[in-house]
Amino acid sequence: MNSKSIYPRPNDQHTCHLKEIIKNNNIIIGDYTYYHDFNNPLNFEQNNVIYHYPVNQDKLIIGKFCSIASGAKFLFNGGNHKSDSFVNYPFAIFKDLWSHDLEVNESWDNKGDIVIGNDVWIGFEAVIMAGVTIGNGARIATRAVVTKDVGPYEVVGGVPARLIKTRFDGQTIQLLEKLRWWDKSEAEIQKIIPVLMNTDQQALRSLLNH
Repeated sequence: MNSKSIYPRPNDQHTCHLKEIIKNNNIIIGDYTYYHDFNNPLNFEQNNVIYHYPVNQDKLIIGKFCSIASGAKFLFNGGNHKSDSFVNYPFAIFKDLWSHDLEVNESWDNKGDIVIGNDVWIGFEAVIMAGVTIGNGARIATRAVVTKDVGPYEVVGGVPARLIKTRFDGQTIQLLEKLRWWDKSEAEIQKIIPVLMNTDQQALRSLLNH
């Protein structure tokens, strides 16, 4: 087990641990979260985190053990032209063309950070919009456009993304949220993998009694 290796699988350079390649301080990635790309996953920061301008200081925060499929995009505030003005045109950006006292970031809506929990699966070419929070264990379907918060262990899909189902009953979700297996040591996780990769609620409950 080596969370600090760039490539988690031998001879597979299409899958990388994101934490090991990110240089932007406003992108915060948890251990073991990986990105797969059919081309070069090392370009994630440039190709997948878009309109992420330093002037906004908005953040992309992704938890541990997340799985991100090829082409998934995180679309930040700089891509949202201001919606509460009479025009769509971003005059504030073009100070060299127009005389005004506007700040550059007055050209767009500022909806905040993108925050993604732990053990979240994000499907092929899904788009996560600025200001969205996604809970632990959620699943984002292929090519979904997520404009609103997603709760823990919810499955969403479509344009805009809507709730399809909840992965487990409320009691199981409570157990998983209480267990917080992603925060355990590598040695502890190693021991409980057979339980995590199953759906035996009794076995899951037994982990909380140790």
